[in-house]
Amino acid sequence: MNRTRILVVDDSVVIRKMLSQTLAEERGMEVVGTASDGRLGLEKIAQLHPDLVTLDVEMPVMNGLDTLARVRKLYPTLPVVMFSTLTEHGAAATLDALALGASDYATKPGNSGTMAGAVEAIRAELIPKIRALCSRPVAKLALPPPAPTVASRRMHRRIEIVTIGTSTGGPNALAEVLPRIPKDFPVPIVLVQHMPPIFTRLLADRLAGQCAIPVHEASAGTILSPGQAWIAPGNFHLTVKHAAVGTRLELNQEKPENSCRPSVDVLFRSVAEVYGSGTLAVVMTGMGSDGVTGAECIRKRGGEVIVQDEPSSVVWGMPGLVYASGQVDGVYPLHQLGQEIIRRVSQSRAAAAGLSRAASTPIKPGAR
Repeated sequence: MNRTRILVVDDSVVIRKMLSQTLAEERGMEVVGTASDGRLGLEKIAQLHPDLVTLDVEMPVMNGLDTLARVRKLYPTLPVVMFSTLTEHGAAATLDALALGASDYATKPGNSGTMAGAVEAIRAELIPKIRALCSRPVAKLALPPPAPTVASRRMHRRIEIVTIGTSTGGPNALAEVLPRIPKDFPVPIVLVQHMPPIFTRLLADRLAGQCAIPVHEASAGTILSPGQAWIAPGNFHLTVKHAAVGTRLELNQEKPENSCRPSVDVLFRSVAEVYGSGTLAVVMTGMGSDGVTGAECIRKRGGEVIVQDEPSSVVWGMPGLVYASGQVDGVYPLHQLGQEIIRRVSQSRAAAAGLSRAASTPIKPGAR
């Protein structure tokens, strides 16, 4: 059996030992080497040809960001998972790393209390990401075509909200899609990006600096308004609810779904209940199945679901499984998703306005 060969680069002896022992115990994985700084890490990559590198952010001699920049020049397709601390500085550096081309990130165990707790945290977060990024190519399954849409549900409805779900590769995908949205966009956007606390706030701030529309980390009680986007905060589910003055955002810490909090399914179901056929959902790059049942709820209510295609996804887990379920109205490469969102929203609202005008126009005597 082919084993995934991993290089661990971290200046902490404890972390190197913990990662090496934990990964070595996993079926199909082996740690082929370790390095205590980025310069040594680059030498080990050239010598050992690993399938994946875990890379610390803060290291002497050559830090993680400088190392990553060199790795991307020399080995553009080599998966790199940043291993960072759950702090403001660590989160900011991780977002920098993702922008530089890191494949994903995992947070170092903190406040776990015991070595066993730290090991379990690594198993829960890091190992699934390694498996997703290093999955071996298999023969493509014959996926079913999208379920046929019901024409009648499209005739009198217009899109009133856009909701997005994404995970692995999502920050860069969002940085490609959201800056294309114009400042006069006529509907609100609500989204889930699987990330822990701190990370989501910093991500919202960074996107706000790149976009024509305001981008916020969601807060409970906020009333939705057109031309703005809200990101679910880490460790909270995001939902929407009718209120006397409009639609408001709500947050809760109910149990995770699909091992996720925030969960795409939770948000999608909520949006489907409130907006029904006026929903456009977008599922982008990410590992796992979060979003599948939510997409089904949206289409049952008459809404639309589009997904990112496989070649442009870092991991085609979430969008691929939504597609495989038959709950899609279109599949698009990342560079087309922003314009497709704009097109579908504008077209639906123009068509609905035209039907409304036609219905309100009195029929002249003698007209046939």
